[in-house]
Amino acid sequence: MSFLSRISTLALAGFFCSLAHAANFRTVVIDPGHGGHDNGGQWGKVYEKHLALDTAVRLERSLRTMGYQTVMTRRSDYFVSLPQRVALANRYRNAIYVSIHFNYTWKQQVSGLETFYYNKAGQRLAGYVQNSLVRQTRTVDRKAKFARFYVIRNTKMPSILVEGGFVSNQAERNRMKSGYFREAIARGIAEGIQRYRRSG
Repeated sequence: MSFLSRISTLALAGFFCSLAHAANFRTVVIDPGHGGHDNGGQWGKVYEKHLALDTAVRLERSLRTMGYQTVMTRRSDYFVSLPQRVALANRYRNAIYVSIHFNYTWKQQVSGLETFYYNKAGQRLAGYVQNSLVRQTRTVDRKAKFARFYVIRNTKMPSILVEGGFVSNQAERNRMKSGYFREAIARGIAEGIQRYRRSG
């Protein structure tokens, strides 16, 4: 077999391995961003760390109802370093990783949801989740995008980072203060994960 043929064979094997992984994972590692002294984005008394944790708890409930096993990187308001989050996630095989955040910018008119990925496995997952998020929340679609965030770059599994709207945007801030909106985000992520799994 020629060198190029071997490379093509390996590439195909990697492709089908990725599909098999998408079909077979059982565990979702849920990572609520920030926590403790790290508030994340904030406006007045609206803190990203609280929004992320509440949304993560709602997501866990939805996923368990669907039959998934779940792992949370934090369950209350305490600080977990980025390396600690990654180390916890990487203990699990047959898993995917979902980091939950809410956005902030000095441009207060900017709004919408976006989902970030680092590699091709994450890109497929991000696409399904982003589409479901927009359908469930009926908000601005900022698309699935490549990024080099530490947690999605270092986790050894399909990984995404969801930004559930802008704390700095008044209309979105008012929505995200509502449990109904955070439930819609959780439902969108769960639906996207289910569609991704079935795609394999």
